[in-house]
Amino acid sequence: MALDKPLKDLGLKSERLLWPNKASKFEDEVNDLEQKVGLTTLAKAVAWAQTNSMWPDTFGLACCAIEMMSIVSSRYDIARFGMEPFRGSPRQADLLIVSGRVSHKMAAPLRQIYDQMLEPKWVIAMGACASSGGMFNNYAIVQSVDKIVPVDIYVPGCPPRPEQLIEGIVRLHEAVKAGVPPAYEIRSVAS
Repeated sequence: MALDKPLKDLGLKSERLLWPNKASKFEDEVNDLEQKVGLTTLAKAVAWAQTNSMWPDTFGLACCAIEMMSIVSSRYDIARFGMEPFRGSPRQADLLIVSGRVSHKMAAPLRQIYDQMLEPKWVIAMGACASSGGMFNNYAIVQSVDKIVPVDIYVPGCPPRPEQLIEGIVRLHEAVKAGVPPAYEIRSVAS
């Protein structure tokens, strides 16, 4: 973050700033440097790096998967977020996008893929079926993917447009930059 005004105007209270008449050549140089240097914390820098190198692992099960696949096309260009490589291995991914209806038969493989991902890891439930079972209110479909894995972002729609998935990714990036911990640290899966 580049500063556009001195640190004393931003609320920093140090001895150097509280004694304005105690000046030196060094103090003048530091004042000039304050205007040109970006300041941040290590936690903010790590969060920024995580959001700009988030690699998705896709778990496409139904029609939502087609919309998910289209975000790598030139029209939507997910590469601008540093996310262009869809990982084939969960050990290289830190974002799991679950798109489509999850049957009880696929619950165990989904949980296995989630468990193989390295931490920190995030989950996006894409579509009405992954979020709440959608129109499939029956014994074969899991009524929400958060019964299997903790979900960070829900993207509504049947199927949601690629723009909606990108909006969900942007919201996830905002949460990571704000310091919101992943869902597995906040809560467990629903019962």
